[in-house]
Amino acid sequence: MNFRRLSGAFILLFSLNNFAQNGLFKHNEQFTHQDTLRGSITPERAWWDLTYYHLNVTVKPEQKFISGKNTVQYKVLEPHNVLQIDLQEPLNITKVTQDGKTLNVTRTGNAHFITLKQQQRVGDINSIDVYYEGHPKEAVKAPWDGGFSWKKDKNGNDFVATSCQGLGASVWWPCKDHMYDEVDSMDISVTTPKGLMDVSNGRLTNTKKLNDGSTIYTWSVKNPINNYGVNVNLGDYAHFSEVYQGEKGPLDMNYYVLKYNLDKAKKQFKDAPKMMKAFEHWFGPYPFYEDGFKLVEVPYLGMEHQSSVTYGNNFENGYLGRDLSGTGWGLKFDFIIIHEAGHEWFANNITDIDIADMWIHESFTAYSENLFLDYYYGKQASAEYVIGTRKAIQNDRPIIGVYNVNHEGSGDMYYKGANMLHTLRQLIEDDEKWRQILRGMNETFYHQTVNTQQIEDYLSKETGIDLTAFFNQYLRDIRIPTLEYKFENNQLQYRYINIVNDFDMPIQVTINEKSQWLYPTANWKTLATTAKTLEVDPDFYIDVKPL
Repeated sequence: MNFRRLSGAFILLFSLNNFAQNGLFKHNEQFTHQDTLRGSITPERAWWDLTYYHLNVTVKPEQKFISGKNTVQYKVLEPHNVLQIDLQEPLNITKVTQDGKTLNVTRTGNAHFITLKQQQRVGDINSIDVYYEGHPKEAVKAPWDGGFSWKKDKNGNDFVATSCQGLGASVWWPCKDHMYDEVDSMDISVTTPKGLMDVSNGRLTNTKKLNDGSTIYTWSVKNPINNYGVNVNLGDYAHFSEVYQGEKGPLDMNYYVLKYNLDKAKKQFKDAPKMMKAFEHWFGPYPFYEDGFKLVEVPYLGMEHQSSVTYGNNFENGYLGRDLSGTGWGLKFDFIIIHEAGHEWFANNITDIDIADMWIHESFTAYSENLFLDYYYGKQASAEYVIGTRKAIQNDRPIIGVYNVNHEGSGDMYYKGANMLHTLRQLIEDDEKWRQILRGMNETFYHQTVNTQQIEDYLSKETGIDLTAFFNQYLRDIRIPTLEYKFENNQLQYRYINIVNDFDMPIQVTINEKSQWLYPTANWKTLATTAKTLEVDPDFYIDVKPL
């Protein structure tokens, strides 16, 4: 639950209005009926609210086959009798029951429409059991093109993991596969072959050995969780742990790695409590104390699965040993530990309603990388790092995607988004106020799904600045605001070009070795000066064009 329910019509209208105003960038993609069924709050989704899942799945690595059932518990909001459950081909739903009665299921691509027999009364808590099986999509390049990763470790043991952001959780389990409605709590029971352990979200609550040598591991999640944050990870794991004394008390931090990597992990994972200390400082308490925190080794780079963050960064600093900023600062920390754990606050605590607003996840989390540096190495180090990442910005299309069709925006949501937030920090000037704004976000939207407008409104209110044009410029347009200037007749003449309507962001400049603020707009302004040089503070993400 814990969501603010918006009609699909409202979200679509909001999207069209924002793209229409100011001549902002227009998308030309073509979308299908399947895109709408996947990405919108259909009538068959809107009338019921998720309350609980029990996902029970058997994983057979040798056959690359899974089977099981998902118990879907829900609260009736409106009296309807057709319910949408999503499961992607080539998996099949074999049966759906309610109160022991088999229900009729019709399939439209990946959307399954289940006709319920019993009357659905408003306020009732009901459940269905969805049975399924098949060979799930194999990940091509996890986690970006995800699904199941069927790998082997160095000893020839099966090493298996799931990843499904973008594709959606329905690529491997039947669910209500839309971001707007997070399940309140969940149990995950995974049957593994002999010799393999499963690690999933939440806390391990039961282990049951079966006669054939397989084992059922049951994990319990007490907090709301988004669908793509659910995962299963099978391996020949070793385990170690520690207790972190956090803002809300003792926090269990558990680590699962392949046995032969145990010594490496004990050294490298020292970044985990350092991460927790820095991010609780900047963002507030870790949002999932009840479920603990885990790092789990997987056969791909990593992913932000809630309370079960996956790790595959080769136990080295940087991004697979590289510094994405080119400044040297990116080698001061393990990128996957810091970035993916940052998502616990931005993605898992504060979750976008529609994937078109995925910048809420990625911009703040990319920005968290330099806040980690800020905490341990100072403000200058953090600034150099985030400015260094600008070379990765493409400005190919807007950061915000298209609503209601499961369409995410440009990959610029990472480092253009981070630089946007770094720029916003300069407008506030008071670093403690900025810290309290970030902490306040995680308190205000605690365990909620949100849309861009809510985040924009919150930041405008808390900063005391109307940020409408600011966000239109950086989220909905591909142009970088450019300061055009010239010195003439003992005057500095300056203005902005390449901007949306009403963009008037102040900037700090140095003129004659003196720092001061300028207040450019689309119209020429003048400043009396005998100076001939101007330098713009590089903390502001703009271009500069001397004439």
